[in-house]
Amino acid sequence: MTKSMSETMTEAMAAAPLLHAEQVSKSFAGMARAALNAVSLCVPAGAVTGLIGPDAAGKTTFMRLCCGLLRPDAGRITVLDRQIGRDDAAIQAEIGYMPQHFGLYEDLTVAENLTLYADLHSVPQAQRPDRFAQLLDMTQLGHFTTRLAGRLSGGMKQKLGLACTLVQPPRLLLLDEPTVGVDPVSRRELWDIVYRLVATDGMGVLLCTAYLDEAERCQQVVLLHEGAVLGSGHPADFTAHLNGRVFGVRGAANQRRALQTQLRQRPEVRDAVIDRDRVRVLLAPNTAPPANAAPPWVPLAPRFEDAFIDRLLEQATQRHPPMQVAARPEPSALAEVITVSNLSRRFGAFVAVDQVSFAVRRGEIFGLLGANGAGKSTTFRMLCGLLPASSGQLSVAGVDLRTAAAQARARIGYMSQKFALYEVLSVEQNLRFFGRAYGLNRQRLRERLDWALNEFGLAPLRQQNAGLLPLGFKQRLAMAAALLHEPDILFLDEPTSGVDPLERRAFWQRIDALANAGVTILITTHFMDEAEYCDRMIILSQGRILIEGSPAEVRAGARRPEQPDPSMEDAFIHWISQPAAPEHAA
Repeated sequence: MTKSMSETMTEAMAAAPLLHAEQVSKSFAGMARAALNAVSLCVPAGAVTGLIGPDAAGKTTFMRLCCGLLRPDAGRITVLDRQIGRDDAAIQAEIGYMPQHFGLYEDLTVAENLTLYADLHSVPQAQRPDRFAQLLDMTQLGHFTTRLAGRLSGGMKQKLGLACTLVQPPRLLLLDEPTVGVDPVSRRELWDIVYRLVATDGMGVLLCTAYLDEAERCQQVVLLHEGAVLGSGHPADFTAHLNGRVFGVRGAANQRRALQTQLRQRPEVRDAVIDRDRVRVLLAPNTAPPANAAPPWVPLAPRFEDAFIDRLLEQATQRHPPMQVAARPEPSALAEVITVSNLSRRFGAFVAVDQVSFAVRRGEIFGLLGANGAGKSTTFRMLCGLLPASSGQLSVAGVDLRTAAAQARARIGYMSQKFALYEVLSVEQNLRFFGRAYGLNRQRLRERLDWALNEFGLAPLRQQNAGLLPLGFKQRLAMAAALLHEPDILFLDEPTSGVDPLERRAFWQRIDALANAGVTILITTHFMDEAEYCDRMIILSQGRILIEGSPAEVRAGARRPEQPDPSMEDAFIHWISQPAAPEHAA
C-alpha cells in the first residue's frame, strides 16, 4: 500500500526529531488568551518545517521558547536531546536562530560582523578563514566584505544575517520571517541557501513565513491559530479536500477588481483574489458555481493558500463590510494628479534615482516595484516632500513640490515602510497625535477618531500601547492614522510587509474602496500577487525605469517560449535581469 506524504514525514520525525514539543503552553500578563495552548510538534533532520499562521498566532513565542529565551508555563520542549529549562546554554551553542529583526551592527563592515559573531560563538581562529569563505560564497557577499552593513540593501542584510547565524554550523536552524521586506530575487536566493544546507548538511529547519508560496515548498507544515495547532502535515495534505471548490473567473482585463468585488459578495464564495488575468474563487463547502454563468467558472487546482484561508475562515460568521469612503470631487485641473519628469536624487557620488519620469491619474492604483535598493523609497520620500530632489520636476495635487511642499503634504497620506508609530503611546493617543498634526479641529478629530477605531477594529485596543500590538494591528493603526485627514493621495511604502494573508486581504479591500472613491494611490510592495491589483506600474532597477505598463503588459513583455504564461514574480525577475539602459526610462 502506498504511503501518503504525511505518513512518510511522521516516520522521519519519529526516527530523528531534532526538536520535540509536547503540550506546550505559554501565557503573558494582560493577554485575553494564552499565546500558546497545548502545542505539540516535531522537527526532523534533513527537512524544512514551516510554522504558519496569522498575526498573533504564537509563532514567534514558540520560536523563543525553543531557544530558551522564554520558559513554557506547561509542557516540555526537547531540542537535540536536551530539555529546555535545564540545558539552555548547551542548546543555544548548537542551534542557529535568526529572529525577525536580526541584530546586525550597521557601523561594522560585512567582514567585521562575521568576525564579531564568530567571537560570540567561540569559533576557533584556525577554522574562520575557510568558514567565512564558504559563507561569503554561499550568500554572494564576497565582493562586499568591506562595505558597512548599514549600506547594504535589504536582501543583502538578510543574507548577511543568515551568514552570521551560520558562523557556527548548527544542526537545527530556526528562521523567524527571514524574507520579510525582501524582493523576489533575494527571496529565491535565500531559499536556495536554506535548501542547500538541508541537502548537504542534513540540517533541520523550522521556518516562520508570511509568504504562503514558501510554505508550499516545506516538507511539513504546522498551522497555528490563536495559539493552538489547527493542522499539520505535508502541504499537499491540506489541499486534498478542496478539489472542486476552486475556480478561475475571467472578466475584462481592466475590470478585475470590480469583478473580484462582485464575486466576494456572493454567499457561496469564501475567498476571491486577483490571479493574473482572472479572479481566483474559493467556494464554501457543499456549494457549486452558478449554472451557465457568464463569464464561465473554470476549475483550478487548489494550492496551499486556498487551504490556509479556508481553515481560518471556517468559523467566520460574518464578513467585514466594505469601507465607507466619501467620494472625492472631480478635479478642476487635468486628471493626472502626480507628474514626475526627469527626477533624480544623488547622495554624493551615488545616484539613487536617475532621470525617472511617470504620471499617475486620479483614482489610480500605481505600483513602484523594484529590488531592494532600486530607488523606490527615495522616490516616495521626494514625492511626499520629505526629501528634496537633486534635479527634475515633480508635481503632486497640482502643486510644485520644490516651491510649495507644505501645501502638497496637506493633501497627502503617507504610510511608511516601518510604520511611523509612537510605540510608547496607546492606539488612541497615536491617532490623536496624528490628527492634531494634520490640523483637525476638536470636533472633526473626535468624528474621525471614532471612524478609525471602528473601521479598523481597533476600538477594543484603544488603550493598548502601539509597541505591544501584533504586526497586523500595527498596520491597521498606521493606515488609520494616514487616512484621518481624508487625503486625496495616499502613499504606501511596503505597507503589508510581514503581514499575514488575512490582513493583506482586508487591507486591499480598503485600498479598492479608496480608489473607487477617487483617492489616488501610489504603492511599493515585494508581494508580486499584490502588484496584480495595480492599474499600472513601473519596475525600477538602479534608479531607472525598466518598464511601465499594466500588470498584463508587464507579464506579456516577459513571455518566452520556455515560459509562455509567466506569473508576476516570473515577470519581475525577468525585467530585473535586464540592463537599466537610458532608453528604457519613460
